Amino acid sequence: MRLAFLLLLVLCLGAQGADAKKKKKPVKARHTITKKIPSPVAKDVFGAQKVASPLAARSIGSYARGCLAGGKPLPIDGPAWQAMRLSRNRNWGHPALIAYVERLAEDAKAKDGWPGLLVGDLAQPMGGPMLTGHASHQIGLDADIWLNPMPANTLSPEEREIRSAVSMLAADRVSVDPKIWTPDHAKLIKRAASYPEVARIFVHPAIKKAMCDWAGNDKGAWLSKVRPWWGHDYHFHVRLSCPAGQEGCVSQPLIGTGDGCGKEVDSWLKRMRKPVAAPATPPKPGKPPKGKPPLTLVDLPPECAKIVGVPRVISPEGAAVPTAAVPLPERKPQASKKSAEKQG
Repeated sequence: MRLAFLLLLVLCLGAQGADAKKKKKPVKARHTITKKIPSPVAKDVFGAQKVASPLAARSIGSYARGCLAGGKPLPIDGPAWQAMRLSRNRNWGHPALIAYVERLAEDAKAKDGWPGLLVGDLAQPMGGPMLTGHASHQIGLDADIWLNPMPANTLSPEEREIRSAVSMLAADRVSVDPKIWTPDHAKLIKRAASYPEVARIFVHPAIKKAMCDWAGNDKGAWLSKVRPWWGHDYHFHVRLSCPAGQEGCVSQPLIGTGDGCGKEVDSWLKRMRKPVAAPATPPKPGKPPKGKPPLTLVDLPPECAKIVGVPRVISPEGAAVPTAAVPLPERKPQASKKSAEKQG
């Protein structure tokens, strides 16, 4: 009897030990799937802005990922310029850019005999990504200048919408058309590149080649700033460096010492001459490739959401998620009544 009792006790204790070992066995952690918190599409937010922010002028971020505080509009008409495509509301920029465009227009007319500038897109009132077109032009330091000279008459708003810019290219698309391209065009681009605040002038590779040929032995620092890029056959694109003291503004990297002529521009033209080979067999039908997702407010510097007054992210319930506390740029000082009367 006693032996049976001891045997039963041993069996019970063994079972309890086995249960304890089972309890001590580590449990695998489960991965929690969380939804990505949405952020407003930046081009929709910035494309809806009609006026500039009432802040001190500041370019924030980089040329293709940023915004503009305290933007200033280029007057649609000036003594040596007319702004085009007014319906886009893209004649805004950092005050440094506006001053540059006005100075270039007046210098080119007075010193080179250029009739005047037709000015294309600068930036939106608060900069940022645009609904259509450019990837850059976001911080108020980019400007497109048409290669058509300004006409003697003042264009109507309707004419500014429908008039087309003229391409400088010949039929081969890798050289300029001598019936359209003139030394005056070359003088204009040289003048545009000559100011110290200019970081780059983007032109079509054929125009860069024509500039190299025209410059002869005058291949100075100005020509190094004139860089070949896709498109840009009917206008040139000016890009300024960040103004001094603009914290958070990312300037264009410095250029090398070369003038960009010779092998560099020839390599661009070679790529443009090379025909695109058709595939040996047609590809199988399938899903179209996914396009690059648009930039959202989270992709831009935090200050940009503050400037437009829109939260960077939206909670799943639709409530705004507060953005991190970021100091706003200093507001412009209010003009006195007397000075306001003078300006009016």
